[in-house]
Amino acid sequence: MNVKNKLTEYMRPLLLGAMFLGTAAHADVQPLNRVVAIVDNDVIMQSQLDARLRDVQRTQAKRGGEATPTDVLTKQVLDRLILENIQLQMGERAGIRISDEELNQAMATVAQRNGMTMDQFRDALAKDGLSFNDARDQIAREMIISRVRQRRVAERIQVTEQEVKNFLASDLGKMQLSEDFHLASIVIPIQEDASSDALQAAERRAQDIYQQARQGGDFAKLAVANSASENALDGGDMGWRKAAQLPSPFDNMISAMSVGDVTEPIRTPGGFIILKVLEKRGGEAAAVRDEVNVRHILIKPSEIRTDAEAKVLAERLYQRIQAGEDFAELAKNFSEDPGSALNGGSLNWIDPNALVPEFREVMNNTASGEVSKPFKSQFGWHVLQVVGRRATDSSEQMREQQALNLLRNRKYDEELQTWLRQIRDEAYVEIKL
Repeated sequence: MNVKNKLTEYMRPLLLGAMFLGTAAHADVQPLNRVVAIVDNDVIMQSQLDARLRDVQRTQAKRGGEATPTDVLTKQVLDRLILENIQLQMGERAGIRISDEELNQAMATVAQRNGMTMDQFRDALAKDGLSFNDARDQIAREMIISRVRQRRVAERIQVTEQEVKNFLASDLGKMQLSEDFHLASIVIPIQEDASSDALQAAERRAQDIYQQARQGGDFAKLAVANSASENALDGGDMGWRKAAQLPSPFDNMISAMSVGDVTEPIRTPGGFIILKVLEKRGGEAAAVRDEVNVRHILIKPSEIRTDAEAKVLAERLYQRIQAGEDFAELAKNFSEDPGSALNGGSLNWIDPNALVPEFREVMNNTASGEVSKPFKSQFGWHVLQVVGRRATDSSEQMREQQALNLLRNRKYDEELQTWLRQIRDEAYVEIKL
């Protein structure tokens, strides 16, 4: 396994291709010889070009096949470096910074995806001629480029409500948003010219396997021992499929099955097939979301009010509510949450997961119609009242959001290429090769 390639694979969505940022990516870590390109307020050095060119040539050599002529490859690599440099300068002007915590998490993710501990990862990097700090710098640059693209490209993408509706109504939309099934299969083969006796024997065998599977037999072991399919040694694992990708009558049968269910043997031209549903995901199953109608009064500590004084005021308001004063009026007069005070402290119907943990915990432990005792969160001291609770079916909202995400992703890929050409055309670039 080449760790350099793995690093690039991890960050692949961030760059146009799998070009690796070489060890000489910065002018401060390698001797410089000459400038090969001026890019706006920065330069690209021959050492950078040579390092990237070597990395690309090594990657090509490992893939095999005819090597790209050096002069052609040099032009492509330099174009890539110019484009990356433009985006890094845009990130710098926008004040984009990657924190040490984010970098540490990214490095840990790379190590984990390579099946290594951090110490093993350091050793593997060293064997490939790349220091741990160089790898951190590479990932930081690629993360900056990713954030620049997200900011600049995402703002150019518009998806209308009508586009979402049209997509949901289309055959493609229905297909892409339909449920996914993780399936396993067992195939009992039959010859094209099989006799009646042979067919009956194959059917009896398939029925026997089906009964074993229904009674709790290990489907994977049954597949290894009996199946004639190419995935038999993988326990019959077919991976994830949509119902529409299955032949009839499996397409209709699978949709009505639960996880763990096994189909009866179905006769096909190639033999008897048995399917098992291992997992399900997606689809239009009801998505019930708990919501709470809650209102609160927030008292904040300030330069003229200590935390202790804020607590005392919150306790006094709690006592006044207990004595019968109107919660909404007290919220309007005293609450320092500008988003809810004018509405009598109401946060309306809200998903508990959208609230800070301290608020959510107290709210969950407060019965409908009850008022909580004062409690503290990162914002200050609160008194809350739970007005009501409900379960909301958000299936349609989820489908619309899925469709929106799919359409945005499709447009993003198209818009990205347009944007990259635009920033290249607008930048001052002087090539000195």
